[in-house]
Amino acid sequence: MAIYECQKCEREELVPRRYRYHMGPTCRCPICGTYRVVRLKQRDKIDRMHTGFLNLVERVVGKGRLYHCRWCRLQYYDRRPLASEMPVVKPPEPVPPAPAPEEQHLANRAQ
Repeated sequence: MAIYECQKCEREELVPRRYRYHMGPTCRCPICGTYRVVRLKQRDKIDRMHTGFLNLVERVVGKGRLYHCRWCRLQYYDRRPLASEMPVVKPPEPVPPAPAPEEQHLANRAQ
C-alpha cells in the first residue's frame, strides 16, 4: 500500500501499489515495483510464476514477453518494454540571449 500526503493540506491517501505497477511506459515488477528486471526467452522451472488475472491479460496482450525480477525471483508477463530500452529524450538546449543593441553598436565600431 502506498501512502501519499498532500503538502498543502497534509491529507493522506492510501493507494494500492500493485495496481500502480501495471501502469506507466516501462516494465516493473508487480510485487516490489523495481525497474531492474530482465527478459527471459523461456520459463525457468525453479523460480515461481506470478499468477492472477492481470498476468493473464499481460500475457495475451503482450505477445508472450516473459520477464524476471532478480530481487523477488518472480517470473511474469508484461506488454511494456524494459526501462533500459526506452529512448532517452534530451531536453532542448537553451538559446543564448541576443546581445543588447548598445553592445552590437560597439562591436561594429571596433571592426
